[in-house]
Amino acid sequence: MRSIKTYDTTLRDGTQGEGVSLSLQDKLLIAQRLAELGVEFIEGGYPLSNEKDVAFFEQIRKLDLGVSKVCAFGMTRRRSLKAADDPGMIALAKAETPVCTFVGKTSDFHATKVLNVSLEENLEMIGDSAAFLKKCGDVIYDAEHFFDGWKSNPAYAAKTIQAAASAGAGWIVLCDTNGGTMPEEIREIVTAAIDAVKQYNVQIGIHCHNDCDLAVANTLVAVDAGANQVQGTINGIGERCGNADLISVMANLQIKRGFEVLGGDQMQHLTELSRFVYETANMQLRNNQPFVGQSAFAHKGGMHVHAIAKATSTYEHIDPESVGNERRILVSELSGRSNIAALTSKHNIDADRELMDKILAEVVRLENLGYQFETADGSFDLLVKRCADQYRPHFQPIKYRCVAGDRDATSHVAFAEAIIKLSVGDDVRFEAAEGQGPINAMDTALRKALQVDYPMLDEMHLVDYKVRVVNCDEGTAAHIRVNIESTDGKNRWGTIGVSENLIEASWYALVDAVEYKLHLADNAAK
Repeated sequence: MRSIKTYDTTLRDGTQGEGVSLSLQDKLLIAQRLAELGVEFIEGGYPLSNEKDVAFFEQIRKLDLGVSKVCAFGMTRRRSLKAADDPGMIALAKAETPVCTFVGKTSDFHATKVLNVSLEENLEMIGDSAAFLKKCGDVIYDAEHFFDGWKSNPAYAAKTIQAAASAGAGWIVLCDTNGGTMPEEIREIVTAAIDAVKQYNVQIGIHCHNDCDLAVANTLVAVDAGANQVQGTINGIGERCGNADLISVMANLQIKRGFEVLGGDQMQHLTELSRFVYETANMQLRNNQPFVGQSAFAHKGGMHVHAIAKATSTYEHIDPESVGNERRILVSELSGRSNIAALTSKHNIDADRELMDKILAEVVRLENLGYQFETADGSFDLLVKRCADQYRPHFQPIKYRCVAGDRDATSHVAFAEAIIKLSVGDDVRFEAAEGQGPINAMDTALRKALQVDYPMLDEMHLVDYKVRVVNCDEGTAAHIRVNIESTDGKNRWGTIGVSENLIEASWYALVDAVEYKLHLADNAAK
């Protein structure tokens, strides 16, 4: 089993993506998480570009990263300067990292037209930079635009990587910088590149961008051709269309191809790692992301769920748990009894076909009105209880009123007030509250009305609130779908409400959220 080294550039190349920004603390936290999994190389940034990256290299030296090596990233020395006098080279040396990665021009076009140097001087810049950095530690040469350069002038492209290898670079990383190379070209050129440096003590890596949606495929092909290091970012973030997604690369290499990655026993942490980076970068999760997305092992069609119940391999290419993910059964108008049976197993009603049909019919009816239960498991559980005549409401809303606007037309201080009337058994409650918005005001008033009887509501709080127009052709009279996600620290659940009135839709979802929490408390008390 060949061991493939992983080189993560989320902290540098990943932050070049549109909408991606990481604080110093974010970068340190992600670096620690990568090290916990055993990522061999963690690229921290470009110490000459900004003070944050300088601070990162100062702080990271204080941490125990195990087998992981931090890499400082830079460029070849400038033309007409010695490497020892170049500010970029000096900054890399001052970073005091065990590995320095520097990028150089492989393409004759880029050397002459972008850097405005002669082909010979470009070779000297690469060799001088590698020799200087070798005094500081291990050296990785990032051969920028390698594949375009090879296709344009293979003899010169070979000379550039030979210049780095002969000067002490331990790794030559072939970069498909504009992401336009096809897999068959990757295989052919990587094979030729390995042959070009076979006389040197050097290994080959691969760095693919995703402009043709082929970065992962191209990375796998390069490994087949002999590359021993794969570069990319967690979740594929990065400039333009992003980089090779290291999550998919690692999963494919080890689970599908039999290579050893991260020591061979870390694949079950990939989902956790993926979501940690999304959360730290304050980015939305990509639900359909292969291997680790919430939808990667989600089944909605009735025929699919029926087959999954008999053999999971019918519609799942691997066990979800092998990458730390889980199977999800969804319910919609496309569902059959198999979906309902899977989702209601905890209610022990799978033998009641009449009830199953009743639940399915209610789901279809509500979805025609704009409901979707895929992310509203709390509302779906309450629906099942209602259909099975097992639903016992903890309170009964009587009426509510919500007012929002400007308290002061001059200072434009916004306010919201909610007045709620409800009953708990025979006791009628009437409460009012202010909030930062109408939903917050309603939530506060509802809690005040229920607090005496249900103090456990203090454990519950809202973590997400989403609004979606259902039938946009109706304009401002369209139905509105509101999804609320709540948690009590132990459980997490979603609820839904639909109405032509945004406040009413929010009220429905909020009432379901509170009721679901109270039903959870009932179950825990049994």
